[in-house]
Amino acid sequence: MIGARLHSLCLFMLCLTTGNGQDGKFSGPLKPMKFSIFEGQESNQIIYIFQFKADPPAVTFELTGETDNIFMIQPDGLLYCTRALDRETKATYHLQLAALDAQGVTVEGPVSITIEVKDINDNRPTFLQKKYEGSVRQNSRPGKPFMYVNATDLDDPSTPNAQLFYQIVIQLPKVNNVMYFQINNQTGAISLTLQGSQELDPVKNSNYNLLVSVKDMGGQNENSFSDTASVDIMVKENIWKAPDAVEVIENSTDPHPIKITQVQWNEPGAQYSLAQKEKLERFPFSIDQEGNIYVTQPLDREEKDSYVFYAAAKDEYGKLLSYPLEVHVKVLDINDNPPTCPSAVTVFEVQENEVLGASIGIFIAHDLDEANTFNSILKYKIVEQTPKVPIDGLFMIEEYEGKFQLAKQSLKKKDSPQYNLTVEVSNGASISGDILPYFLHTFKTMVPNHCASQDPYTVLDKCAQIYKKTFIQKRRYGVLTLPEDTAVGSVILTIQATDADEPFTGSSRILYRITQGDDEGRLGIDTDPQTNAGYVTIKKPLDFETAAVSTIMVQAENPEPLVSGVVYNTSSFTSFRLIVTDVNEAPVFSQNIFQAKVSEDVAVGTKVYSVTARDPEGLDIRYSLKGDTRGWLKIDAVTGEIFSVAPLDRETENVYRVQVVATEVGGSSLSSTSHFHLMLADVNDNPPRLARDYTGLFFCHPVSAPGSLIFEATDDDQQAFRGPQFTFGLGSESSQRDWEVSKINGTSARLSTKHTNFEERVYEIPIRINDGGRPPLEGTVSLSVTFCKCVEGSCFRPVGEQAGMPTVGMAVGILLTTFLIIGIILAVVFIRIRNDKSKCNVENTQSPEATPLRR
Repeated sequence: MIGARLHSLCLFMLCLTTGNGQDGKFSGPLKPMKFSIFEGQESNQIIYIFQFKADPPAVTFELTGETDNIFMIQPDGLLYCTRALDRETKATYHLQLAALDAQGVTVEGPVSITIEVKDINDNRPTFLQKKYEGSVRQNSRPGKPFMYVNATDLDDPSTPNAQLFYQIVIQLPKVNNVMYFQINNQTGAISLTLQGSQELDPVKNSNYNLLVSVKDMGGQNENSFSDTASVDIMVKENIWKAPDAVEVIENSTDPHPIKITQVQWNEPGAQYSLAQKEKLERFPFSIDQEGNIYVTQPLDREEKDSYVFYAAAKDEYGKLLSYPLEVHVKVLDINDNPPTCPSAVTVFEVQENEVLGASIGIFIAHDLDEANTFNSILKYKIVEQTPKVPIDGLFMIEEYEGKFQLAKQSLKKKDSPQYNLTVEVSNGASISGDILPYFLHTFKTMVPNHCASQDPYTVLDKCAQIYKKTFIQKRRYGVLTLPEDTAVGSVILTIQATDADEPFTGSSRILYRITQGDDEGRLGIDTDPQTNAGYVTIKKPLDFETAAVSTIMVQAENPEPLVSGVVYNTSSFTSFRLIVTDVNEAPVFSQNIFQAKVSEDVAVGTKVYSVTARDPEGLDIRYSLKGDTRGWLKIDAVTGEIFSVAPLDRETENVYRVQVVATEVGGSSLSSTSHFHLMLADVNDNPPRLARDYTGLFFCHPVSAPGSLIFEATDDDQQAFRGPQFTFGLGSESSQRDWEVSKINGTSARLSTKHTNFEERVYEIPIRINDGGRPPLEGTVSLSVTFCKCVEGSCFRPVGEQAGMPTVGMAVGILLTTFLIIGIILAVVFIRIRNDKSKCNVENTQSPEATPLRR
């Protein structure tokens, strides 16, 4: 790493070696070499590159190849260029160099010489258009690009010189200082911010203008070039809307599926799906990936007259793009159902001597087609009377209401105790033009016994005998003892009454009614239509605390009114006593969720709320908290008052949720739980700070001209509790000699140098930031700015100044020590080899085989 850094510095010095003399030139033997020269050097200077040396008899040099009359070589081997280079014109030159003798004969070479032209930031970025136009849908997804701006830079794309940085400078209009648009700094993609996705409304403002800038050098260098462009954005209405209610005719014979409506997301590429609101055995709808919704099979209004389901749009990752839309489908009726009757035979009772026009009863047939339409209007007609005595046409029926009346004379049982009537019922007749086949229904008209004597006294005698009612079999049903937690719906008693009238008629059917002792409606009585038994059931929960003992009075009566002179007497009444026993129940809170709102700076010990609960048995209650993970609250065990016991912090949790437990004291110690939500209102209790870590800020040293850099501030409070804009200043008088701070907008400021006389080191500049809130808070932050030597736009700090890295002197010492150790090792090896060789010679001298060789 050290070697690479030193090599880089040497090359940098080599490329910048200029002048008209020999001082400072680098030299070396004739061999293939590669040089790098920065473009744009002063054209009035000769730029020396390298001086080549060749062994005699070479007396001069020859340069050929792509010299372009720019590269020259002097007879003494000094390679130079005569004018400034331009990388954008040509980035690499390939040359050949040879050494010649006095006769011009090549004695060395030729060798290849490569000249690479290094880029400098001499081209400003340029937008491809000065004005861009785009559009975005209301409520589009934040962060998804809806348009791009593009710029180019002719500098070397592999260097920071052509690294482009986009940003939005101005948004007009800017409502409440909120940015609705954002731009990707690297790609130029423009998208909505979260607030823009939520708040953009074409009704309020349909057009916005952005001033967008692009800078090279990644936007981080004070010497960056820049360009600007204008962007006009039209806000279009959100098309993700619930469609109008759809009407589908039932039992359609058209080929399915049939398109019935469509939904559409604001942008292409959404994935659509349907979800049921109700859990249906069959779901006869589908959606394609164009948002078209289809009904997949014929619908039946009598099976289900309407459907409600949801249409959803998701992104490529399956995440909802917005809230699902509710789709309503109404099934339209056609006349596809004949009238029906609830029973095969309908029975009416008619008293003797009823007056003409008297209503006998009302017959109501049913039609499954839609009510209050032509398809469900029913028409009634009597088509036959049996027997026809004393005459035909004794009865009539109202054509559309189904009301039976006496048409010609009163009835007498001696003529016939029963008449059978056949009624024709049709639907849609003479109205809609769509008449279904009618059906016939049989009615029995019963004529019961009646006191017909003209002697009023005889009539009373016989009627009293005939209409004697025998009702309740038991006058008292004793005492029922039930626990208060007896399940609703339980049958607790069966009551039996009888009636002497004709069975299975309105005169003999018995209904039971509680007349006393149950004002809360806790009990109900259902009648068995076959046996007339009355089943007493629990309709609402029993409560020992409100009604422990009750005397329940029950009356039995007929649905048909009694004839004149007959009344219900004491035999139609019964009673029983209901005793409800206590069951220990858990305490009951007055609310499921308690909520309170306090300021986050309330003093410790402040009462923030009071919860209440009661025990049904009247036992005392003790309160406690559960889930107080931060230890912010405590509760008075007796009163339920909740207090703060530690400082609250909205920035940690803006809604603090705990559980309140109420436990009965004594009994079974039963408990119940409710929830307490404490909402914390913000106060200005956070000083401003830097919006991010500003590391790596630097100026190239030595400083040739005053420069500046930009920083941004923020704080953690809500904007409503701090001022809309920050103010900036220097934090010490000493720093004011070197620096100044100027405000750019409500959140950003510029730090500028006031002179160029800075040392090559790190400066810590204190910055005061005031949020202008209520009350205003001020914070002092430190910006670290380094003044350093720069290579290719990057900061190179001296190695000795980097913590944990050796200095140049240390590096040289380490290198010399390494060479010394290697030299010692080589010396030891050399001595060892020499000793081994001497030993070998001695042995050879003593060997007999060596004697002839010596001679």
